[in-house]
Amino acid sequence: MNLYIETENGQCKNHPAFEYNLIQAFGQIPAHWEPFTRVPRPVLGVYDVLESETPTYQKVNGVWTDIWSVRPMTVEEKSARQQDVKDFWTQRDQAENWSAWVFNEDTCRYEPPVPPPEPVEGKLIFWSGADNNWKEAPAYPKDGKEYKFVFASWSWVEVTA
Repeated sequence: MNLYIETENGQCKNHPAFEYNLIQAFGQIPAHWEPFTRVPRPVLGVYDVLESETPTYQKVNGVWTDIWSVRPMTVEEKSARQQDVKDFWTQRDQAENWSAWVFNEDTCRYEPPVPPPEPVEGKLIFWSGADNNWKEAPAYPKDGKEYKFVFASWSWVEVTA
């Protein structure tokens, strides 16, 4: 559906409205309403910062549009993001299982030293820190109870509390 935005003295006012609503209200698109193109919020890169949660409205090639302001992180922000990921990685439950994984600064993620195998339907494949490789895990118990996988024993353990 087409959008329009009200303008006054070359500046937009308020927020866009649907063409249908304007026609219902005014019988036509009033002259001081101009076309508007909605632009979705951008997908940010790992080291990008969205300057505002709301876009500004600007005229581009004769059409009003959403403009999102994205900037690269500063060196300090990038370092803080990396440290947050590293801290989370080392503080999670059973972290020792993934001690062989390596931090990739480009992606700000830990990666296994061996790529994961292709998924196989009906099989659970987990990283085994004891073997430093991917390994098939036993099937999840089907008795209706809640279980947690314990990597050290390579088994499912019932959650009791």
